[in-house]
Amino acid sequence: MLDKIIKQRKIDLAQGHDTASSACAFVVKYLAELPAIYDGVYKEQMEIAKSKAPGELLKWEDIQRMKYSWNVACEVLRLAPPLQGSFREVLTDFSFNGFSIPKGWKIYWSTNSTHRNSDVFPEPLKFDPSRFEGSGPAPYTFVPFGGGPRMCPGKEYARLEILVFMHNLVKRYRWVKVIPDENIVVNPMPIPAKGLPVHLFPHRSQA
Repeated sequence: MLDKIIKQRKIDLAQGHDTASSACAFVVKYLAELPAIYDGVYKEQMEIAKSKAPGELLKWEDIQRMKYSWNVACEVLRLAPPLQGSFREVLTDFSFNGFSIPKGWKIYWSTNSTHRNSDVFPEPLKFDPSRFEGSGPAPYTFVPFGGGPRMCPGKEYARLEILVFMHNLVKRYRWVKVIPDENIVVNPMPIPAKGLPVHLFPHRSQA
């Protein structure tokens, strides 16, 4: 039994690797393209960095202070969700857009379509971290981790990984994309076609 549990945990961590790396890649992409957004993240992260003693690592309390950075990360996940969707079984008959969907059917919900619903997210193609201020979007409208009882159990782990990545990158560097109009391919997660090469520029003073 223990071997099965350990094996399953290894599988779960492997599954979380690609999704988190995809999210971090798009954080780099959008921060390169949006200097004002980068500046907001940089300001927040430097306030945290300057509060730390030399060599002191981040603590859980520091992660909780990264509110703007997480709003930015959420907007990245809205526009470029690693999870493209999932299958669910219909529990009761219902109608949608003139179609009758019977109980028992398997349906596939699309993360991208959900995240770009203009009724929920005005100007859906605009990068706007303020969408996540306060209570944020309504339940089941922002679903990069799915929703309900089968929501991704690694959500908080992913949040921690993304924010620690942002902190350590942004406090040290500014960057520009080598390929300004690099294509995005989905196979099965969205990734920059050429690997998103960037030029790094270290800050003059580093925390």
